[in-house]
Amino acid sequence: MRIFVQARHKYPAAVGGPGGGRVFDALVKGLAQLGHQVVYYLENTLEESLENSQQINPEQAIPVTKLPANVSIVSEPVFDADIYHLRSDSSLGAELERRGLPWVATCHTDLAVHGLARSRCRENWIYVSPSLARTYDSKRFIYNGIDPSEFTFREQKSDYLLFVSALPLARRKGLDIAIDCAREAGVKLVVAGSGRDQDLVREITKLCDVPGVEYVGEIFGKHKAGLFAGARALLFPTQINEAFGLVLAEAMISGTPVITSDKGACMDIVNSKVGFVCHHFSQYLEAIKAVDNLSAHACRQHALDLYHYQHMARAYVQQYRLEINKHRAAQVCIT
Repeated sequence: MRIFVQARHKYPAAVGGPGGGRVFDALVKGLAQLGHQVVYYLENTLEESLENSQQINPEQAIPVTKLPANVSIVSEPVFDADIYHLRSDSSLGAELERRGLPWVATCHTDLAVHGLARSRCRENWIYVSPSLARTYDSKRFIYNGIDPSEFTFREQKSDYLLFVSALPLARRKGLDIAIDCAREAGVKLVVAGSGRDQDLVREITKLCDVPGVEYVGEIFGKHKAGLFAGARALLFPTQINEAFGLVLAEAMISGTPVITSDKGACMDIVNSKVGFVCHHFSQYLEAIKAVDNLSAHACRQHALDLYHYQHMARAYVQQYRLEINKHRAAQVCIT
């Protein structure tokens, strides 16, 4: 199958790009490993993206694996694929429909969280969790996949909790709650995340400037992998309708349990073997006390079983074939 995949980041996103970019990179890798031909549509060519990635400290960056030979990166759309996989905010769908070409799109977030109308959704959208699919009255979902090679597993943990979020959403994802919980429990909290708004960076830096809390800024590569692997737990008391929560899977693949809220997909992603889903403040404190009883190996195995990028790729191939067959049936009806 010839598959067109659209994303919007500098390749490779794994060295510090957005979560959606990392998921698309992993998907393309998985599709190629399944033997499909992939046309990867990015705004930057492979050479330009790799040149940008070389600016990262080599001591921090995980080595970049070249894409397989059956993947070609293009900077302009092409219209000779069997199926088109778009971002949910893409405007390319209208052109594909004009040309009579089948396409799907992945919705990685609840549009309402960003002030957008949920009515923009389409029947051929695929969501990243059962919870998000239900939000849009759909049953089509595929869990996000991650690449285990980007992370390290560590059974013995250090004495700190970890909170990770892009800064524009950090407070809505429970940073204030995480700080209060960690300080009440007497456990160090490491806060990581970045943002372009320097006023916001200063605000978060000031918020974290209290005893027992350390703000470390943006993390990527080996530094990120080490922080995830060493934490006693990921503390993620999000207060939004969480679509998936990529950091949850990233923690578990590192052998690190998760303490999270009951919002959105958190209850889809986390069970009692890998973490705690909390409904109020006192439960977070109880979870922090009990988290050392969870098995690092169980956390990693759970992530490998459900959130490995190869599982994601196989699931998308099934959806591609479904969409292609629906498109062909519709074409027959028209003729």
